[in-house]
Amino acid sequence: MVRSLEKLLRRRLRDISRFRSAQRATTMVEFALIAPMFLALLVAILETTLFLFAQAALQNAATEAARLFMTGQAQNNGWAASNIQTQVCPKIQALMTCSNVIVVVQNYDTFSAANTSEPQLYSNGQPITSFAYSPGSQGDVMVVQLVYEWPVLGGPLGFTLANLPNGTIEMMGVSAFRVEPYPG
Repeated sequence: MVRSLEKLLRRRLRDISRFRSAQRATTMVEFALIAPMFLALLVAILETTLFLFAQAALQNAATEAARLFMTGQAQNNGWAASNIQTQVCPKIQALMTCSNVIVVVQNYDTFSAANTSEPQLYSNGQPITSFAYSPGSQGDVMVVQLVYEWPVLGGPLGFTLANLPNGTIEMMGVSAFRVEPYPG
């Protein structure tokens, strides 16, 4: 009887030992549990990185646009917002649709009066289509804003940067400066 009990225990220990060492599907199960979170994190990182890169490009374009006003080129040539879009397009066309860039130009008497807050793009869910365009003259304080509605992809697990009604996020480049004396 003791021998048969001993044999049974050895068999059970051997079965338990084989069960512990059998890990063929363990990696797949662990990956299946972790993969959604890993992919969500990866999409979030890529989406945020691309957004920040495009934001930097738009800010650079806004600085270039401001230079056109600061030196009087835009005023002397009578440029409209569409001309400014054309001038900044080479800086942003790899990332954005140039015709969708909104140009907002305002002039003020002092820096303390200047408004650099982001313009409202929607009113009661409807897009606003006209924006301020007032190129200043010599000595004026100006604010040049380039605004773009950046399309956002929804990531797994609900991650999104969108804050506008159509699933986009408002991206803005802004520059405030005093217009230099210029000929003309």
